[in-house]
Amino acid sequence: MDLIVSPAGSGWQAVFGSRVWRAAVGRGGIRAEKTEGDGVSPAGCWSIRHVLYRADRLPAPPTSAFPCTAIDQTDGWCDAPADPAYNRPVRLPYLASHEEMWRPDGLYDIVVVLGHNDAPVVPGAGSAIFLHVADPGYGPTAGCAALAFPHLLEFLELAQPGVRLCFLAAPSGLAG
Repeated sequence: MDLIVSPAGSGWQAVFGSRVWRAAVGRGGIRAEKTEGDGVSPAGCWSIRHVLYRADRLPAPPTSAFPCTAIDQTDGWCDAPADPAYNRPVRLPYLASHEEMWRPDGLYDIVVVLGHNDAPVVPGAGSAIFLHVADPGYGPTAGCAALAFPHLLEFLELAQPGVRLCFLAAPSGLAG
């Protein structure tokens, strides 16, 4: 069973088995073509690699399906296509363009790392595609999927090894 993220009315939803949650996606919606910085969530199904979390704010998320690693203030994610560490975690400070994983707004208190553009990494094809905590108004992301904090915890607790996150550009009756 996969987590399916697709359009629902004027917004987005995530369906996991019988569970249906409100979701957020990239400001550019879901599309098959993805380039760095376009704000698009990449259509397709992406394996879940591991889970990162802020141990200063919460215990390790309740999952037996994925390895969990605590992050700290020196964690970043390289988003510079020409850099050898592109679409990889980096330690801060880092000279090339990067995203800071230690955010004050709580959106990265839990970060589920997706296997988008990582085997192999293709420069410019998009980096840092995650499933993370949604902002309270479900505003758009930079290309990730986002769920409310309790729904993200529920998903992690229910997920089994091999589950993927699937971005579908059109509404679907798929339930996993």
